[in-house]
Amino acid sequence: MILVTGASGFLGQHLVHRLSGMGKTVRALYHKHPPHPMLEALPGVTWQACNLLDVFDVEDAFQGITHVFHCAAMVSFHPADKETMMHFNVESTSHVVNECLEQNIQKLIHVSSIAALGRNRSTGVITEMAEWEESSYNSAYSNSKYLSEMEVWRGIAEGLNAAIVNPAIILGEPLLGTPENWNTGSARLMKVVHKEFPFYTQGINGWVDVQDVVTAMILLMEADILAERFIVSAGNFSYREIFTLMAEALHKRPPHIPAGKLLSGLVWRWNKLYSFLTGKTVTVTRETAITANKKNYYDNKKLIQLLPEYQYTPLKQTISRMASQFLQHLSEKK
Repeated sequence: MILVTGASGFLGQHLVHRLSGMGKTVRALYHKHPPHPMLEALPGVTWQACNLLDVFDVEDAFQGITHVFHCAAMVSFHPADKETMMHFNVESTSHVVNECLEQNIQKLIHVSSIAALGRNRSTGVITEMAEWEESSYNSAYSNSKYLSEMEVWRGIAEGLNAAIVNPAIILGEPLLGTPENWNTGSARLMKVVHKEFPFYTQGINGWVDVQDVVTAMILLMEADILAERFIVSAGNFSYREIFTLMAEALHKRPPHIPAGKLLSGLVWRWNKLYSFLTGKTVTVTRETAITANKKNYYDNKKLIQLLPEYQYTPLKQTISRMASQFLQHLSEKK
């Protein structure tokens, strides 16, 4: 039986859906967000509430399990969430690794992030061999994912069969039947672009289709590849390029006003003041403003070299698919 942590999250949902379609038997874990009825009805999937910070919950969830996909993680760039995120991401991974060792799990695939590879002032291409460096460019999320990875490497040193994926920014539409998910993650970008948000930043980052991440995870689980990590990225694109592709697919005006470091700095400071005065969650923070203006280049060759059958989906195709589903979602709301 396969265990999927974070199964109610964006990537977890797509993974569970694919595994169900493959005829696999899956135990899908969630914490605060029960599955949508469409997901709950998936063949071969049993959903179970689990607090990964509770070792007894984790022990119970692992009964009868042979393979584990660890997708659970807290993602936030809000300063108020820093300590909670650091604690959850690291401790939950530690508990999963410990139970994998205790139960002699055949293999673990851990979902990390390109953020765990670190960011510094260098403009060189980042590979899986990158060594972590303390830097003001690293967000609290980056730190939490790096320390979580260290727990997996610790488990590998103790005999755990595991591999790690480091996805770039994941793009994709919510599964059909889960329209509420247009309000979260990269899918929310469609709503922003649809409103013809005029600003763009100068940053460059790695991007990838959610279906490609799922495929990479499953192929790595099935392959005789251990103690390795893999950047999963279709390529390096500017934020302006991605937002323009979205605007074209939605038949909207693309962003046309550059938001450099000065304007971005003013925006995040205004958001901080607005949050203080109103109590509402900020949409732009110092960390997201810095990241959106940083040019990061990632090398995606390793995965393709070790898995020759693996191919990336062109991002224009990914975004076209997202836009089609988003427009359908809007028409159904009317």
